[in-house]
Amino acid sequence: MTADAPAIAVLGSINMDLVTTTRRRPAPGETVLGSGFTMVPGGKGSNQAIAARRAGGAVSFLGSVGSDVFAGDLRRVLTAAGVGADRLRTVPGASGIAAIVVDGTGENSIIVVGGANAALTELTSDDLAVIAAADVLLCQLEIPVPTVVAAARHARANGTVVILNPSPVQRLPSQLWDYVDVAVVNSGEAVDLGGALDAVEHLVVTRGAAGATYRGPDGAELSVPGVPVDVVDTTGAGDTFTGALAAAWHRGPRTALQWACAAGALATTRLGASSAIPDRELIEALLGEYTA
Repeated sequence: MTADAPAIAVLGSINMDLVTTTRRRPAPGETVLGSGFTMVPGGKGSNQAIAARRAGGAVSFLGSVGSDVFAGDLRRVLTAAGVGADRLRTVPGASGIAAIVVDGTGENSIIVVGGANAALTELTSDDLAVIAAADVLLCQLEIPVPTVVAAARHARANGTVVILNPSPVQRLPSQLWDYVDVAVVNSGEAVDLGGALDAVEHLVVTRGAAGATYRGPDGAELSVPGVPVDVVDTTGAGDTFTGALAAAWHRGPRTALQWACAAGALATTRLGASSAIPDRELIEALLGEYTA
């Protein structure tokens, strides 16, 4: 790690996001007219990797794409962002996709089909070497949970900080929490996970426009307010927050939360997920106003 560029290994999903915009989302059984459609590379893992890179981290991505028409674009979006994609493997079949509907208020509904992400069932020796050499391992739950557990265990054994975004929420083996240093959840996930989060040394809860809260190992708490912006699309805000937090974690919880809140706010001002992630200069500019 350099002073400004922590080495971050991101283990997670990469999808093609199929984004439809409409004035309002349909009720069950209802058809409504849309106002636009676009395809944008996404997936929690990919989004967080790009966010961490644009926020100043030196990032390597570990994941899987399929052998379909989306695979080339998914690989290119990582390399174009400066994310190391040497550990992005290709498997037979379809890449992951996410069908996203964004309404007139910027809120969204998402259906994810895992595709190639579900094939990430084991880690190679090269994958493990990348994790061991990193300052931070960042994981989510859009890939098989046993793979996340194995990666977190290896990271803990090698002194790598483990940041887990346990989303989508699902049943998790209790041993996973033994390896997690930092958990990042939204307020709904915090309720769903309940007491499981008590074992985590550092807990970050995102609260949308209201900002984020932090609880540390000594019980100390802090709250960082959100940044007012004109919201266009909230799709990538949570992933941008988490990636930026990972890139700034070495600066301490308060600074990391401020950095992440600024990045997450900026991500809502444009349509899409990875396409809306701000770079370091934009984050710093907004952060300068935010903390002045």
